[in-house]
Amino acid sequence: MAGKSSTKLMRILKADEDAFAQEWKALCDRTREVEDDFHSSVVETIGRIREEGDAAIRSFLKADYDATPESIEVTRDEWDAACEAVDPVDRAAIGKAAMRIRAFHRKRVPSSWEMREEGGAYMGHRVRPLDTVGLYIPRSETVHPSRVIMYVTPASVVEVPEIVLATAPDAEGNIAPEVLMAARVAGVHRVFKVGGAAAIASMAIGTRVVPRVDKVVGPGERAANYAKHLLMGDVGIDSPVGESELCVVADASATPAWVAADMLSQAERSVDSQQILITHSKSIASRVHEQMARQMKGLEGSATAKQALGARGAIIVTKNQAASIELANQYASERLVLALKDADAAHKLVRNAGAVLLGHYTPVAVGDYIAGPNHVLPTGGAARFGSPLGVDDFLKRTAFVRFEPPKLRELGAEVIRLGEVEGVGGAGKSVDLRLQKIRRVRREREAAREAEL
Repeated sequence: MAGKSSTKLMRILKADEDAFAQEWKALCDRTREVEDDFHSSVVETIGRIREEGDAAIRSFLKADYDATPESIEVTRDEWDAACEAVDPVDRAAIGKAAMRIRAFHRKRVPSSWEMREEGGAYMGHRVRPLDTVGLYIPRSETVHPSRVIMYVTPASVVEVPEIVLATAPDAEGNIAPEVLMAARVAGVHRVFKVGGAAAIASMAIGTRVVPRVDKVVGPGERAANYAKHLLMGDVGIDSPVGESELCVVADASATPAWVAADMLSQAERSVDSQQILITHSKSIASRVHEQMARQMKGLEGSATAKQALGARGAIIVTKNQAASIELANQYASERLVLALKDADAAHKLVRNAGAVLLGHYTPVAVGDYIAGPNHVLPTGGAARFGSPLGVDDFLKRTAFVRFEPPKLRELGAEVIRLGEVEGVGGAGKSVDLRLQKIRRVRREREAAREAEL
């Protein structure tokens, strides 16, 4: 295909070639279809949780994870023992990350506000935390304490009264100690052993053991994400969670080995992840590609990375830096690295990105683990309109209004007129009845004053 290199690792495309538009459109399309049998399976799981509750949870644990835990909820003793089992060095790293994430989110907690107008109008917003929040973390071969910290900390900062975590145990009925340690320092109150779509349904519907929550969040696998979609309305949900995305915009000042390492650090996470390098330097394009091939040889997740890069990765050569930034804005990546000599100037031109990592000494891993901003970011192009997870996701705003008679008299005629425009006479009637009372009281008051004279 025109514009491709002969290498098998990943595509190298030239933005000025005729075939590029079609290639670029395919790279930007991150939609995924749901198979009919997959839909049926999730619907069945939700139905069983509704009908059977905890018995269904135990059935799914046995069938899906070969686990038969004594208790669905992690006991206090079990939790304490798990935290004690964490290596002190790991415990310190988890604690340090939690402290930094907490400090960042505390900076911008919205507060209730009100305003008053002459004539007796009083209005505003009351801001309160949700009553209960549930987090689902899928079990995997590698533990992910950072996910717990990132999802839970904003909810803890705004003092959600009850935060629960659901995750599947291993065959012995245990949850990774590092996950339980992260749950404790982040602010989780209760932990339950349940996974997949059953975890989402349990928290959305509630069982005898698992409490019903107001909102479910988490990076769950496909079944869990689809369960969120089906249960929307029973429970609040976070933004759809897609596969990891990284876009790097680089110039000749970038270090090829560093850019390659950043891209591989994301590619090894999932075969469905996507990594794109955009540069106007042909030298950087070829040298980064060479570095990726070289570093791949010593990478533990090389098989996963190779599949991801081959299927969805690309290196794109543009005519100048402005063109590179424009493509990055079109792609609207979850993570955007600006490996540029003047990253700050380029940052001002970025419109669409979940998180921007500036300069040569800000590896993606810093943003993923310890910097402060949340690593839960909009994916699939949602950075065009979405934002990172934050304290706002765990708050609700209630509007309030109070009008005194003078203010209703001032604005009542406009309300009546707008109701007539929209063809709802009852709206105007509800105002007019009150205005009649106001006018009557006013006449009576004036009559009383005249009588005194």
